[in-house]
Amino acid sequence: MSDNPAGHKSGFASFVGRPNAGKSTLTNALVGTKVVITSSKPQTTRTVVRGIVHRADAQLILVDTPGLHRPRTLLGERLNDLVKTTLAEVDVVAVCFPANERIGPGDRFIVNEMAKVRRTIKVAIATKTDLAGPEEIGRHLLDIQKLGAETGTEWAEIVPVSAKSGDQVKLLEDLLVGLLPEGPQLYPEGDLSDAPEEAIVAELIREASLEGVRDELPHSIAVVVEEMGLREGRPDDKPLLEIHANLYVERDSQKGIMIGHKGARLREVGTAARHQIEALLGTPVYLDLRVKIAKDWQRDPRQLRKLGF
Repeated sequence: MSDNPAGHKSGFASFVGRPNAGKSTLTNALVGTKVVITSSKPQTTRTVVRGIVHRADAQLILVDTPGLHRPRTLLGERLNDLVKTTLAEVDVVAVCFPANERIGPGDRFIVNEMAKVRRTIKVAIATKTDLAGPEEIGRHLLDIQKLGAETGTEWAEIVPVSAKSGDQVKLLEDLLVGLLPEGPQLYPEGDLSDAPEEAIVAELIREASLEGVRDELPHSIAVVVEEMGLREGRPDDKPLLEIHANLYVERDSQKGIMIGHKGARLREVGTAARHQIEALLGTPVYLDLRVKIAKDWQRDPRQLRKLGF
């Protein structure tokens, strides 16, 4: 069996919050590397990527969920189902409330949803404290406490954190580990995420394609990695990872935006994605990226299945 020392803890924690509350940035700060895509566009996280924090005394597995929101499309409903099933399966749920924004109906909606999951330990995190002054943060913490009282939610901890400046990130890690049950190591040392590499690559391509696109596009982009493998016949010390991926949008006009004038935009996306993938996997990459149309895929169950939802 495992050679874990006595008292070793392991378990799952999930960050929830409305879109853009700082969940992905916090996951990356805790794991210490980029495993979850972060974008300034809300609603970019779709897969439940787990970041893994390895310590001598514990293993903390972070489950990153899409921002909970009121669903407008079939995709939205699937995302919300995913969040609800995730919440019932983890040991700790941490709700993120950005310190630079007042608590609103979106936050209340999430905390009410969470209150339905009885067994799970609940923690509140005031994120983005680098964007708020001491007084604002103080008021924010009181508001979080009040929201807990009004919804019948008992916060095990309320922690202010800035993932950007690193302020209190270590403290948060210690607190989360403290709330985990005792248990063996669940993943091999060195694993940072249990998402298959294709899934992480697809997310990195999606992140690159979202940068600088006007607001009408974010939800309409899906990426499918069709093929991924080392190019044959190359010397061992000069590997090249070949990736063929399709970027799906819903309409012709979006395809034009994605490709850009004479293909300029698609080239930029390809280059940015390639650098990110090479940095993560440590191998030179050849990326073949094509833009295709999947009409209204967010509302079509068959297309959703094909695109992995």
